[in-house]
Amino acid sequence: MSIAILCDHPETDEMGIRLTARELGINLVYVPFHKISIYVSSGQYSVRDKRKSYFGGKENAEVVLNRAQSKNRRLFAANILEEFGKHVINSSNIEFLCFSKLRTLLHLWKKGIEIPRTVYVPCDSHELKADGNQIHNEEDIADLILQDLGSENIVIKPDAGTHGNQVKLAKERSDLLMILGETMPSIINPVGILAQEFIPKWFYDLRIVVAKERGKTAHCYPKALARTGFRDLRTNTYLGNMAFGVDLPGHIRETAVKCGEALSENSDAWVLALDAMPNVGEDRIVDDESVKSELDKLVPDFDSIQKVKNSGDKGKFAEWNRKLEDAFQNYVNSEPYENVKSVIEESTRRKKNSVLFHEANSCPDFWEWTRLVAGINLAIPLLRCAQSVIRSS
Repeated sequence: MSIAILCDHPETDEMGIRLTARELGINLVYVPFHKISIYVSSGQYSVRDKRKSYFGGKENAEVVLNRAQSKNRRLFAANILEEFGKHVINSSNIEFLCFSKLRTLLHLWKKGIEIPRTVYVPCDSHELKADGNQIHNEEDIADLILQDLGSENIVIKPDAGTHGNQVKLAKERSDLLMILGETMPSIINPVGILAQEFIPKWFYDLRIVVAKERGKTAHCYPKALARTGFRDLRTNTYLGNMAFGVDLPGHIRETAVKCGEALSENSDAWVLALDAMPNVGEDRIVDDESVKSELDKLVPDFDSIQKVKNSGDKGKFAEWNRKLEDAFQNYVNSEPYENVKSVIEESTRRKKNSVLFHEANSCPDFWEWTRLVAGINLAIPLLRCAQSVIRSS
């Protein structure tokens, strides 16, 4: 039996998985999840495009790495493939929980894991009546949020959002009312309003990777990707922020494993990326201007990385990847990088008991920042998880 990788269109992460599979001598079958038909009838099914069928003959993959682009598409893919008898990494249950920030938080809360104070109001800010008029619920929603979270610094997030999209900070009630007035139901915010207390995480947060193979215990990788930025509360690398590979204290790693186990439930092989925020507050080991000065010194190396990433050379993936690795090497070998990394590591050690976990990603980006800064090539645990399922079958 072989392993399949399912995705809409191969991006750098999926190209990296395929490259890693070749290096490991693993037969990896590509399955598009775009212009295909999924056919079911009594006792039969097929997955095919206009040229060929998938999951048939000698390429009948038993395990599928689910890399569909959006949360919705991954959930559909996982549900379909599991009904067809495939083992999917990650499972549809994990996809279901990671789809929703609220579902993620509830599972972490149930296991006693520290999370930000959170309010969910299952009511949209505008409701359309049968006569075409609208009911405006902003005032009532604001009252419900404020009575639990207080009147200052409240973060509004889309429940199924990603990459920091539409995450907004309300510093006072007037800001909150304005944000609520602009918030409409959408594919990334299906129902209601999700609000959280603002966590003073200083200038960084943590992306932590946990994984489990079938027959083995779950583990947390010793390094995390610390994503940084002073521009606003969002530190996602997707938004153009820098990141640093930092060592994790044992307590945080142990908690991360508990998070992974809480979200995986009965799944026996999985890979997750967890997002966590240190509650730094005023306990800052250096002043902001010192950190900003070091980050400014990194801009030329950072721009070189961005230039390679945005180049049109990805059709020749191996060649493009070498250029990318060279650009990252210059970045991580620089003195300003080491200086900022040291600040984050010391801050993380001091605040190891004040880290709040708040989100989980079932299909994280990794080939660029996570692999080349934190040293974690997620293609390897994904493929090992798939192999562990095959060996146990």
